[in-house]
Amino acid sequence: MTPEERKQYWLSEERHVFQGWDFSYMADRVWEQELPWNYKEAVQASMTDERVMLDMGTGGGEFLLSLSPPPGRTYATEAYPPNVALCQQKLPPYGIDIRQVYADDDPLPFEDEMFDLVMNRHEVYNSEEVYRVLKPGGLFITQQVGGQNNRELSRFLLGEGAMIVDPQFNLENSSRELAAAGFTIHESAEFFPEQRFYDVGAFVYLAKIAEWEFAGFSVEKCYNELCLLQEKVEKDGHFTSKEHRFFIIASKQAE
Repeated sequence: MTPEERKQYWLSEERHVFQGWDFSYMADRVWEQELPWNYKEAVQASMTDERVMLDMGTGGGEFLLSLSPPPGRTYATEAYPPNVALCQQKLPPYGIDIRQVYADDDPLPFEDEMFDLVMNRHEVYNSEEVYRVLKPGGLFITQQVGGQNNRELSRFLLGEGAMIVDPQFNLENSSRELAAAGFTIHESAEFFPEQRFYDVGAFVYLAKIAEWEFAGFSVEKCYNELCLLQEKVEKDGHFTSKEHRFFIIASKQAE
């Protein structure tokens, strides 16, 4: 592949349409270190046919549907308008009520003490709002992308200031915030997994999606840096980035 052909390939990845919250398009071109916990198993262990549950920031509903949640007792929120439109077609046939929210999920469009379980995977949340909509004794299970996720790679490509996420968004501060809202923390963990990119084009696709981590990214703007990453791939077979994840299971005080 000539340099010009490679640039055109990267530009095509930059234009590739992303829908829902499905990254399978990158599957064979990116490797992620396994987390020491299993978010899906934690949620499934807390589900029953009788419990009313909420999935915050459901994306395209892909993960929620993989849980086979109880029809008529499952609700979901989503802020991104194209995903809302997708979910409005996709989720109601499974007995799931989808509600559009604002970008910060505050306020939640639900009554007080409505849910036995609130799950949140990589979505912003307001601790007090989550506490409000949970029933006494209800559980909040969340996995979050921390503030150090891809920070070094973002700095390399775009310099300081391209990362919109708070660098102090981490397990310690989030646990403190939940406790201040009245939650009891039962389980928590934090991990910094390695991510490997075998193809610069896959990274270009991701960087255009993750605007909060790579604000202002474009192939034209970052072309020289992308070429350096390409040299790394040709030499080592991949280039790496450090991710940041944390996991919390918390409960609302029972009456």
